[in-house]
Amino acid sequence: MEPESRPVVIDPSGSDIHGEGARFREHGPATLVELPGQVVAWAVTDQALLKELLTDPRVSKDPRQHWTAWANGEITPEWPLFTWVAVTNMFTAYGGDHRRLRKLVSTAFTARRTEALRPRIEVMAADLLDGLAASPRGEAVDLREEYCYPIPIQVICELFGVSNEDTRKELRRLVDSIFNTAATPEEAAATFQGMHTVLSDLVALKRKTPGDDITSGLIAAREEDGSRLTEGELVDTLLLMISAGHETTVNLLDNAIHAMLTHPDQLELVRVGRASWNDVIEETLRAEAPVASLPLRYAVDDIESGGVTFKKGDAILAAYAAAGRSPAFHGADADRFDVTRVNKEHLAFGHGVHFCLGAPLARLEAAIALPALFRRFPDLALAVPADELLPVESFISNGHRSLPVHLDGATREAG
Repeated sequence: MEPESRPVVIDPSGSDIHGEGARFREHGPATLVELPGQVVAWAVTDQALLKELLTDPRVSKDPRQHWTAWANGEITPEWPLFTWVAVTNMFTAYGGDHRRLRKLVSTAFTARRTEALRPRIEVMAADLLDGLAASPRGEAVDLREEYCYPIPIQVICELFGVSNEDTRKELRRLVDSIFNTAATPEEAAATFQGMHTVLSDLVALKRKTPGDDITSGLIAAREEDGSRLTEGELVDTLLLMISAGHETTVNLLDNAIHAMLTHPDQLELVRVGRASWNDVIEETLRAEAPVASLPLRYAVDDIESGGVTFKKGDAILAAYAAAGRSPAFHGADADRFDVTRVNKEHLAFGHGVHFCLGAPLARLEAAIALPALFRRFPDLALAVPADELLPVESFISNGHRSLPVHLDGATREAG
């Protein structure tokens, strides 16, 4: 495939994630796009090709070793997406460095620890539903704010030992800012500095008074040879896990609730037992990937695949939302939300060595929160027409700015 003479400019506000993904796919399985700051990358929108690249050892996440623009000094702290590529953790590690970091982190983020959270998540959901039930009758409630947000942030903060309520609020604000890809360079730099300050303070606290939490576990984790995470790796690992574990789960809950309320026939299939909540979760992840596009990966060598040539040093954008709706993989009805779809395969949690460690936790939270909500409020309905809902201001994060509902049924047409 011959690349376009000019890259397609990506919308930093993410105002039409799926429309933009469809336009990208018109140019083939991958197309050159221009990110904020006039940075060029290949957006890979074909699911089969993206899956292949995510497992190809010739594709790296380390800009310092493998991104030509970084080596040439073109990427500076003023770039709005600098935080996404400059951290030193699993997210940007390659080869042996990645294996070392993932092994150390895995010792603190175990299946046992995840499953042990089930009773606590059930209590959180029940408490939040009690609070919603106390809302004035007929008054619209923002479910993203009052239900989708609180569960993930409480879970993540408890996992990492963040007990101070002010710190929890600040973390949430900073995570929201990290995902705002329409932010100015000054705003992005302030977010990066603010997050490092909060997390460095958390590490200092846990060094002084360790507890049964992941932060303390990461501080204590050692390789067999005695090596530990460096201070920078530790703080950046916390940044990665808190950001990924919070925002993505918020979007998963938000999008799943929205899908059920705008597809009442699909909700009825769940209610009568012809589909499961697991079907809802997996179809939501496919059709509404919580992370629409994830920066960045880099070609270690020239790679020819899918009719595309990725040159050594090229940047690659994993376009998960577009790939999840790839007609070449999911058929002509790939845009249709269908809980009975036989093949719900998706890449929403990544694939290969960088597959999300927190995927089981996100699925657990959704598997508890969704059925609890619809059991408690069987007449739940959108409070505004669906086309009036606004997307979050991001081409990375895929969700709604708010999700207003009536708990006891609609008072106006929700189209």
